[in-house]
Amino acid sequence: MKILARQLTLDLYNCNEKKLTDIDAIKNLLSAFFSHEPNFSAEHTAHDHSTIIGAFREGHVALHVYSALRYVAADIFTCTENSNPEALEKILRKFFQPDKIKSTFLKRGDFGQEHEVTPKIKTRVAPLRRVKNVGAKVVKTLIRRGN
Repeated sequence: MKILARQLTLDLYNCNEKKLTDIDAIKNLLSAFFSHEPNFSAEHTAHDHSTIIGAFREGHVALHVYSALRYVAADIFTCTENSNPEALEKILRKFFQPDKIKSTFLKRGDFGQEHEVTPKIKTRVAPLRRVKNVGAKVVKTLIRRGN
């Protein structure tokens, strides 16, 4: 199936606070991932919001970092058929160490099957977060039974 491009969007929740404020480290991480360095620009749009955008021949990467919310929104757009945006997702996940990730994968310019326009959405929760969630549910249940 021929497609023009792939787009992966990521929502990274409850990220490591120390990593969110080091914009130079984020730019270096992105530069190291690509074989040739895209032209990255970073801007602080508010005291707790930074934007990092990298444009290159085969697509672009955009990250919006909200340090106060411990949240990162990432868009990875690639224009080559054999690209692997999921590889960058793994690197971002390792760097930011989020508790929860929501990823949405879109095939852009898919002229083969017009009826399949629904994006693929995955949600991953870190194992430690799962333990905390189960513990909280157990405590709530025990409190209800005690009343």
